[in-house]
Amino acid sequence: MARNTIIKQTPLVITPGEPAGIGPELAIQLAQNTLDMPVVCIASADLLAARAREIGLPIKLTPWNGQAFSGSAAGELVIQDVPLSENSESGHLNPANANYVLACLNHAIDACLNERFAALVTGPLHKGLINEAGIPFSGHTEYLQTRCDVNKVVMMLASPKMKVALATTHLPIADVPGAITQASLAEVIEILIEDLQSKFGCERPRILVAGLNPHAGEGGHLGREELDVIIPVLDAFNAHGADLVGPLPADTLFSDDKLAQADAVLAMYHDQGLPVLKYDGFGEAVNITLGLPIIRTSVDHGTALDLAGTGQADPGSLRAAINMANSMSIRLKNRA
Repeated sequence: MARNTIIKQTPLVITPGEPAGIGPELAIQLAQNTLDMPVVCIASADLLAARAREIGLPIKLTPWNGQAFSGSAAGELVIQDVPLSENSESGHLNPANANYVLACLNHAIDACLNERFAALVTGPLHKGLINEAGIPFSGHTEYLQTRCDVNKVVMMLASPKMKVALATTHLPIADVPGAITQASLAEVIEILIEDLQSKFGCERPRILVAGLNPHAGEGGHLGREELDVIIPVLDAFNAHGADLVGPLPADTLFSDDKLAQADAVLAMYHDQGLPVLKYDGFGEAVNITLGLPIIRTSVDHGTALDLAGTGQADPGSLRAAINMANSMSIRLKNRA
């Protein structure tokens, strides 16, 4: 193949999320450099043009023609226009635009399901604002699960050093023990193994599994969830060739020597695993939804309303999410 051959690919799609937050300007900042992969941004053209003026960056907004392409020039952003419900001001939430946020997301999800896009990359949205608008909404992950009509999804975050998946996600801490059953844990592990194999190239993934209780229950003296739920599930998987290690005490699980020998960590609840990962790799980490019929990655941060419109937001996590979505889509395509 000639060195200058132009390879056209099915594009990735970005939804910048909350229009008053930093999502729109992250997309603009990202587009300041040449993109060597095709990326389409589904958002309001007026919003993007106004935000570019506000932060003092040039941008050429090119309407997507529905075709595969090879990439974008510096200063160019290929877009699919979705009008705002009402004008948006940086840093100031407007519940009237909740429908706009979901409209962008719905367009992107449906097009991914129809294979018009290779993967979905989501920017930060504001869950409280969507609920304030009268639309029940608990988060991107749960919304994607419903929209894609799957029974179970798994949240996993990846940083340069580690991948951390969660057995439970956005639950009050008091509800966590009851939500971890042998059936639910087995379903999470099955999805985790399958996606590590298909989307990350780990033929026999080695997964470190955290206990629920301090010291992993200390033989039942600090709780029986390890004995009654976690160990039986791990034993059943390992008997069929899996490589699950645990349950391990979470306070020593994240040491460099253990992580170096593992493909992923499975934490039992949100704040058991994610604080460690975000401390180590905030701004470089990527949120990934496993168990979907599409590839979805996301930034590891929120809307940062205090930074919106300043041009000071760091696009590092969005860039990492795009790069990971691209590598996952290529690996999945080559595996097919």
